[in-house]
This record gives sequence, structure tokens and C-alpha cells, in this order.
Amino acid sequence: MLSEQPIKIAILAMGGEGGGVLADWVVDLGESNGWIAQTTSVPGVAQRTGATIYYVELFPRAQAEARGAQPVLALMPLPGDVDVVMASELMEAGRAVQRGLVTVDRTTLVASTHRVYSIAEKMALGDGRVDDGGLLAHCEDSAQRFIRFDMARAAETAGSVISAVLFGSLAGAGVLPFSRRQFEETIERGGVGVKPSLRAFAAGFDHASLSSSPQAEDAPTAAPAPALPTSSDPAIAGLLQRLGSEVPDAARALALEGVRRLVDYQDADYAGLYLDRLSQLSRAGAASELLAECARHLALWMSYEDTIRVADLKTRDSRFARVRGEVRAGGEQLLHIQEFMHPGLQEICETLPAGLGRWLASSGTPRRLIERFTRQGRVIDTTSLRGFLLLYGLASWRRWRRGTLRYAQENAFIEDWLRRIEVAARTDAALALELVRCQRLVKGYSDTHARGRRSFETLMQVADRAGPALSPALLRELRDAALADENGQRLRDTLARHALTPEAAA
Repeated sequence: MLSEQPIKIAILAMGGEGGGVLADWVVDLGESNGWIAQTTSVPGVAQRTGATIYYVELFPRAQAEARGAQPVLALMPLPGDVDVVMASELMEAGRAVQRGLVTVDRTTLVASTHRVYSIAEKMALGDGRVDDGGLLAHCEDSAQRFIRFDMARAAETAGSVISAVLFGSLAGAGVLPFSRRQFEETIERGGVGVKPSLRAFAAGFDHASLSSSPQAEDAPTAAPAPALPTSSDPAIAGLLQRLGSEVPDAARALALEGVRRLVDYQDADYAGLYLDRLSQLSRAGAASELLAECARHLALWMSYEDTIRVADLKTRDSRFARVRGEVRAGGEQLLHIQEFMHPGLQEICETLPAGLGRWLASSGTPRRLIERFTRQGRVIDTTSLRGFLLLYGLASWRRWRRGTLRYAQENAFIEDWLRRIEVAARTDAALALELVRCQRLVKGYSDTHARGRRSFETLMQVADRAGPALSPALLRELRDAALADENGQRLRDTLARHALTPEAAA
């Protein structure tokens, strides 16, 4: 006896992922095989712009005709009343669970395990990413059956889009009364991109058919420490030799990545300065864990984001190739990339030679003139000759970066930070480690950098005043508070709770 209730399917997808195509496939699958189908969609922009819920209900036509009445199909999914939920990304699966669409006694949840980070995650001063393990566990506990794997990777391998992988996973899950061939015929009737869609469909079908339990890819394994490479460039070979002789084994992998990053950022001499600083800490008796952590954070700080770095990254061949791949532009299609840039007086001063930058920042009429012309942002087309040459010329200034005001400022802060770490390492390795990790506050550029820098200075004032009496736990608490919000209120509250009032906290 057939159920009196329709089959209810909710699809959560983001813009560009083919959610509408997937919903249409499900409708066509049903209608072509004797079922009544209805689909609706509700767009939303709360997470990453364009997230949409597509809702499909299927009811057997023969059953409707037997009882002489058309079924009344709903327009929206209701909590606790959905048979299948498909999510194109792990956070979307979590949102479906949060809304009550997934229930342990009824719902099959099919989701991709890859992440597209939300705006809130990207804007966080610290690591704002939601724990993927927690999301997976929550979905596992909430669904009757949970089928998941990295569908974005499978779609990329097949040269298709994630909707085809989801459709194959739906077929492989066996929750609909249709054969694999009927699913494939639905794709063939569409007539567009049939071959890659069928390849992606097959990948999804195979994954879903094998098991609904976590695949081995869900449990990443630690990569072995890389062996030191070789280079025919004498300057690079010298750096690699220093890595092998001056940096302990425990810190060598991170230091190698630091050298690569700084050679790319500036040059071999700059990477040599990085090794000089690590060697100084090593000679001062820094423990392996401290040196490894410092290797990571020092490389990040020394490759600070200035206008030269931004221009360099925006004019690289790899970036144009990445954007073309993201928008899936064909070889015959023209690609235009427009950048919104809003350099202020501070960024201009920091890019100038140190003396000139300080003069301009404290000048009268010249400063006001520059501020007048920088009140509004500019749109630059980096795929045009004029726009590309403008940024390419700015990126070429990196050869003079060491003479800029920004370099002088950052270099002074880095030296003071390293001095504090070295002093602390002699008496309290745990405190020195927390001082290293305070570098997480120094990131970005413009207003983001200024806010983080203020918080960093506040913590350094606390460390200087307390000296060896400062507990690592307190410094960690202050740092976490500073990373918790942009306006610094959590940090001010934490400082007040501990009766700490450095000047920078005002």
C-alpha cells in the first residue's frame, strides 16, 4: 500500500552550484516516470550571498487518479517533515539541522564535506572558522542516515558542477523509487553538458552506494616533514644550507615554508634576515616548540600586507587563472576583473620613503590635499592594460620596500617582540610561547591592521609592566578576548576584571 504522504525533498545550495538545475532534474525524474511533482525555491543572502532552499514534493500519479483527487502539495519544508535533505556544503547541512529539517527518525541527509566560509567566519580577527568535526557530529546525531564526502572535489575531477554529484548521491542512496537508468535518462534529456554531468553523477552514485559512514578522506593524516630541497641558485642554496645547520629538526619544516614565503615576498636577503632572527632565538636557548611556533608567526609578520603586496598578488598570472576557474570561464570567453580599492592617507604615507612619509603625515596643506583626493574609493579594471600597469608598477616597488615608512615601523615592532620573547624564554618558556602567539593580532591592512595593532600594543604593555610575574594563562585570556571582537570591548572588559589599565587600553 502506497503512503498517503508525498516524498519531501529539501535542497540547500549556494549561487552558481546548480541548485535550480538539481531541483528541475528531480521534478523531471518524477514527472517522466508517472509521478506528480512540484518545486518551489526561497532565496536568501544571510550566509554567503545567494544561498537558496529548493523544495520538491513527489506524489504517485496513479494513486492520485485512483482516489479521484489531486494531492495538495506544500510550498515550503516544515521542521520534522522532510524525507531527504541535500546540502551543497557542510555549513548548509548544519543550517538544515538547525532549522529542524533533519530528524533522526526520518531524514536521509546527503551533504558535501567541503567548506565555503561564511562572511562571519572570514571577518573574525582570530580563527573564526566553525569546527568541521562538530558540524559532522551534529549532522550524524540528527539524521537517520548521513551520506557525505567531498563533492566539490568529485565535481572538479569530473569537469562538472556539484549538482550532478548530488543527483548521483541521491540515486545511490536508494531513497527514491527510481532506477539508476531513470536518473541518467533525466540528465540526458537536459541535453547540456551531458557527458561531464554523467561522470559526476557516477562519482556521486558510487560514493553513496558504498557506505553512508565517514570515508577515509574525512580523517586527514599528518604529512611527513619535507626533506630540504636543492637549488641551482647560489643565494637560495645558501639559505637551504643554513636551514640544515642552524634550525633544529622540530622547527625545520615550518622554517622552510617561512623561507619560501619570504623569498616570494621580497628576496633571498630578506629570507636571510628571517633565519638570522631564528638563529638568535636558538642560541638564546629557545625550546624546540617555541622555535617552531616562532618560525611560523615570524614569517607571517615579516610578510605583512602593504600596498605593494596587495598590488603584487592582484597582478599574478595565478590569480587570473584562479578567478577564471572559479567563474568557469571558457577559453573563448573574455574575463573582466574589477577591483574596488580605497587607499587612504596612511597607506600612501607608509608606501613612501620613511622620511617623506613622516613629513607628509604631519604636514598641513599637502596632507589635506591628499585626503581630499582619497575620500572615495576607486574601481580598477586589472584586466585592462591601464589598470594592470598601474598595479604592476606599484608591485615593482618592492625592491625599495626596505626604505619605506611601513617597513621601518614593522621592523621596529618585530624587533621589540622578539626581544620580549627572548627575555621570557630564559625564565618561563610557556609565557614566551604565549608572547609568540600574540602575533595573531597583527594582520591585514588599513583599519583591520590598525585595530589589531592597538590590541597588540595593549598586551605588550601588560607584559612589560608585569614582567616575569605575568602568568601565561592570563596573557592567553587577554589575547583570546582581543580576538573575540573588532571594537576591543571584550579586551577592555577583561582588562577591567583583572584590574589592568595600561595606557593603550584607554
